[in-house]
Amino acid sequence: MVGRLQTGIDVLDRKLDGGLPPGCVVAYTADPASQSELLLYELTAARGTLYLSTERSDDVVRHAIDSSMAQAGSPTVRHLADNDSLDEATRLISALPDGANLIIDTMDVLERTDRSEYMTFLNELKAHMLETKSIAVLHCLKGNAEPENRSTTLHLADAVFDLRTTVGGTELENHLTIPKFRGGGAPTESIKLELSEAVEIDTSRDIA
Repeated sequence: MVGRLQTGIDVLDRKLDGGLPPGCVVAYTADPASQSELLLYELTAARGTLYLSTERSDDVVRHAIDSSMAQAGSPTVRHLADNDSLDEATRLISALPDGANLIIDTMDVLERTDRSEYMTFLNELKAHMLETKSIAVLHCLKGNAEPENRSTTLHLADAVFDLRTTVGGTELENHLTIPKFRGGGAPTESIKLELSEAVEIDTSRDIA
């Protein structure tokens, strides 16, 4: 589809009619024990990327990207301190250039802030994505103790990518579904991915 920005992950771009609309905000939900970061790393290869880490230090994130087999780029990595994470994230995002990627890994720390302040942050983030024609991917960990503002993240996001990791027989299976996509044209079936050294479509069985 004309005007969409490629994610850099071939299987996703094919399923999304060429990629994501400029200005799109994606909530990417996954289990903490999954290989979900591989998808984040490969997103950095498509264009300049600001990678904001709320839990791992910037050195740890850079080492993880450099040591992985993912086809990654050279993102700008910044760690957000707990005490002023929203303000620091807003400041860094405001300097994002046109046509860039923004990755926040993970959203859990930000989602535990005051709800009103968090909603303001998300709305300002969306406005800046539209202004710069950029893409934001918000990494949201699933679990029993999800932050109270998780529903706010999912509601304000333009798209939701949900990664589910299960054990099928003796093998791990990763299925990516897109239950929400305001841009239209989302695949109705799940995408079976191979998340070992890189993000690839799993052709060992039919896509279900």
